Amino acid sequence: MAKEFAKSFYSSKRWQDCRNSYAKSRGWLCENCLRRGIYTPGEIVHHMIEITPTNINTPEIALSWDNLELLCRQCHADKHPDPWQKVNEKKRKKRDDRLRYVVGSDGKISARPPSGENFL
Repeated sequence: MAKEFAKSFYSSKRWQDCRNSYAKSRGWLCENCLRRGIYTPGEIVHHMIEITPTNINTPEIALSWDNLELLCRQCHADKHPDPWQKVNEKKRKKRDDRLRYVVGSDGKISARPPSGENFL
């Protein structure tokens, strides 16, 4: 949930347009999962340099694609550890054990087997 000082920014048309075009440019896939070869829908456009009351009106921070990454909910939660971090780690393991898809060296998409099994 957005902090009080950022609510008007996150509901603004300029942020919504920026967020949507950035997510589209990334194929709507979580960039963090994709680096691990897992295809997960991205849901949250994350600011790598956190938005604060002093930089929220700085376009180079708030609206620059260089400061954004598209993440799934779990990867976004992992970027913001909290007292519930152990719960988040359990959720990640559970999530990674669910069915995912991989692209093989032949370019074909197939289901990824459960953790620990070799799939290529």
